[in-house]
Amino acid sequence: MKLEIEAVSIQYDNGVRALQGVTLSIGNGLFGLLGPNGAGKSTLMRTLATLQRPDAGTVRFDGLSIFDDVSAHRRRLGYLPQDFGVYPGLSARELLDHLALLKGLTDRRSRREQVDALLVQVNLWDHRTRAVSGFSGGMRQRFGIAQALLGNPTLVIVDEPTAGLDPAERGRFYNLLSELGDEMVVILSTHIVEDVRQICTRMAIMADGRVVCQGVPDDLAAGLEGQLWTRTVDRHALAAQSRQHRVLSSQLHAGRSRIRVLSDSMPDKDFAPTSPTLEDVYFRALTSAGAERPAAGATS
Repeated sequence: MKLEIEAVSIQYDNGVRALQGVTLSIGNGLFGLLGPNGAGKSTLMRTLATLQRPDAGTVRFDGLSIFDDVSAHRRRLGYLPQDFGVYPGLSARELLDHLALLKGLTDRRSRREQVDALLVQVNLWDHRTRAVSGFSGGMRQRFGIAQALLGNPTLVIVDEPTAGLDPAERGRFYNLLSELGDEMVVILSTHIVEDVRQICTRMAIMADGRVVCQGVPDDLAAGLEGQLWTRTVDRHALAAQSRQHRVLSSQLHAGRSRIRVLSDSMPDKDFAPTSPTLEDVYFRALTSAGAERPAAGATS
């Protein structure tokens, strides 16, 4: 299976160019789409889910245009949007059964078998009689994955799935997504660098509606080897350091700023070499693209 996105562009009526010539080739496994809020990730996800059509460009899945037969594409699609509502009072089993029926699983016995199997897979079997409206954030996201897997899709899209989850729930979610990537195309859209570092075999970074970087996460980080330097400065000196050097990120440590600088050689004797990380790749891609860089702590 392969998803081919070629020169996809979308411009809204107010003149905002949400997507600008996006081109990606995505095969089986987990693909991370990383970028700050407003980068165009959700617009691209909605396009892949056939919820909106591009103004230009093509999207093909397994060789077929996704817009030639929208109903057929949606039967192969599992989609977990950023936010989804639930019917109050319905148990996890009842709601998943209802959603399965809406998705075209009309045989009652096979539908129940799939519903029960998915509740086990996402570790919600012991909570199957509880109302989904009372679930914690992590449990609700696991339910969201279960509904996305109804009908055995071959393309699964998850949009900002770990935002707001505590570390334990995030770990459970990583494990669940990792299990899926062996059998289908899974696209993980996120602004959290750690999401991509943990589980994605390939990735792309978006900014201002464009793809500004793509590749294998470890390879991208290795490409910055020998170019990253760090030192700790007083907070009031941060602005001066930013004028003198290409500061990729800064984090507070014991009331001082620990900065990471991109340079082909040691900036001065007060700097020490440091190993590059995927976060460095992310910040470098954003600054090179002229996009607004988020605070370092917001991505990890």
